[in-house]
Amino acid sequence: MTDPLAPAPPPTAVAEERSALRAVAIFPMLVLAAGVIGYFFAEPLSGLAGFINPMLGLIMFGMGLTLRLPDFTLVITRPLPVLLGVLAQYAVMPLAGLAVATALNLPDELTVGVVLVGCVPGGTASNVVAYLARADVALSVTMTSISTLLAPIVTPLLTLWLVGARLPVDAAGMAVSMVQIVLVPVILGLLVRAFLPRAVAALLPVLPWFSVAAISIVVAIVVSLSAERLIGAGLIVLAAVVLHNGLGLLLGYLAARLTGQPERVARTVAIEVGMQNSGLASGLAATFFTPTAALPGAVFSVWHNLSGALLAAYFRSRDARRPGPTDSAT
Repeated sequence: MTDPLAPAPPPTAVAEERSALRAVAIFPMLVLAAGVIGYFFAEPLSGLAGFINPMLGLIMFGMGLTLRLPDFTLVITRPLPVLLGVLAQYAVMPLAGLAVATALNLPDELTVGVVLVGCVPGGTASNVVAYLARADVALSVTMTSISTLLAPIVTPLLTLWLVGARLPVDAAGMAVSMVQIVLVPVILGLLVRAFLPRAVAALLPVLPWFSVAAISIVVAIVVSLSAERLIGAGLIVLAAVVLHNGLGLLLGYLAARLTGQPERVARTVAIEVGMQNSGLASGLAATFFTPTAALPGAVFSVWHNLSGALLAAYFRSRDARRPGPTDSAT
């Protein structure tokens, strides 16, 4: 219950929160609509497969524009939670993906797709959800940034290790591709913001909508490439995605709490671990494996926004029932 004597939040904070809530609510609906379009207009859209990687590069450039050099200072000032989050990101989700795929007895193509979702870095939507969940937003941004910069090395190696026996994995080619579509665009975006801060500041309010538009295009193309398999595989893919995402959120939270981290950090780690850059996973799967392998990433793009919004609502309702600062929660 809120304190009636507490000062009202400033109008700018209320507007910011409403904008964030609107974004989290609308993002999955737009991505879902893109998937439907991809299914019903599969023939013309499937010819646009060559646009997947350029669109991913634009998304990562947009992410780079949201970053600042001070975002990386937490690596020095608070190394333990950053290290914990990144380790959990690249340990929990890949292994959880393989466990879910094995438990559901998924075919090799879908197993590769689920595991690849686990091997990519955290998604930028996690930063918005961290804000809504009253988690540590600065820590969330740092974790996303570090996991993204490590991805060109870690993602191909994890994929080769976990699913190389099922399908051939061109780890070297994947690493080169990720340098081109992840590392270079992020660094360029970071540099542009450093040298043109005022111009970038004017663009920041529209960058989330630009990103979701680009992700929606990627999802539409990915779905179009495997539209014939979608009906038969849709339910089992959805089950795998829900379980995978749920395990990431739960195990990320528990990992932080069991290592003595405060509540806000635990929420941040849970969100960072459970919410993946699934658009990137879809693009890599379509490029290096098969269109069917890209389906888990496309479905994850919709689901993790919904589950993230629900988790944020749960944390906020729990705060309302529990007096005292968030970090005092046990």
